[in-house]
Amino acid sequence: MAGIELYAPREPRHRRTWTAAALILAVVFIILGQTLSMIPAILLGWVDMQGQSQGWGAMAYTLAGFAVIALITIGWVILFERRSIRAIGFNDQGLKRFLRGYGIGLAFLLTVVGLIAALGGYRIEAGGAFTTSNVLGALFPIVVLLIGFIIQGSTEEIVTRGWLMQVIASRHGLGWGIGLSSALFGLLHAGNIKPSPELAVGVANVVLFGVMIGFYAAREGSLWGVCGWHAAWNWLLGLGFGLEVSGQVVQTPPLIIDLADRTGAPWWLTGAAFGPEGSVVTTAVLLIASLILALRWRSKDYGVVGEAPVVAAEAKAPV
Repeated sequence: MAGIELYAPREPRHRRTWTAAALILAVVFIILGQTLSMIPAILLGWVDMQGQSQGWGAMAYTLAGFAVIALITIGWVILFERRSIRAIGFNDQGLKRFLRGYGIGLAFLLTVVGLIAALGGYRIEAGGAFTTSNVLGALFPIVVLLIGFIIQGSTEEIVTRGWLMQVIASRHGLGWGIGLSSALFGLLHAGNIKPSPELAVGVANVVLFGVMIGFYAAREGSLWGVCGWHAAWNWLLGLGFGLEVSGQVVQTPPLIIDLADRTGAPWWLTGAAFGPEGSVVTTAVLLIASLILALRWRSKDYGVVGEAPVVAAEAKAPV
């Protein structure tokens, strides 16, 4: 399968990280960035030695700390690969694409939560932020964490869809780029909760999310939209409805309403401890979206400088 340049033309002076090295480096970037950002938080007592945050303020710091991972990745791209951030998807129409992606992410999450609720998966545990006696006090952490989730979601996209997927796709084609980056993305979430059926479905859904969002990035030829999508999903999931985000609980009253799993609801419907991302409803929604993106659009190949851009035929085939 021929290579494809997803976001910008490749110039002769650009270096391409070897595929095996890129897969290892992606993990190294994440571990190194998290370690550097967590040391001050551990020393101050905001998080424990396992990296678990204590309260919404510590969680905001943890989310903001993902910026260190982003800086390390971007530093590698600029200093070693001799490329600009356009090459990892930060190209034209950034604000427009980000807001559009954010809106689509919100719509997807509302669809998933709405379907699970309609099938009897949830009960209302409490009202949202606007039902509290101190509305401004309740809204403040929600706004702060919105910024945190933008940093966290965008960072994960920079590492996986912006850099790793593009590096692999440049050498081996879009199918390998989406497949390997999605598999690694899923494995990175495999330790979020204890081994269980919902963890298995949750990890599979994270991989499927990687496939769907990988097609989204490739079809749009930009990283801006998927950064918005990812940030919106995580924020509304944890801060809109008080549900688990990949097994993680946000410790603050939600914006809209506080939902909890209905007693007796099957784990495969609600996702149990992993949250809606461990639900078969999410599986169905992501699978449909992935198939639509795979079959209805093609991805532009920016090619190498001096070569005419083409529409990549191989990008039409699903992974």
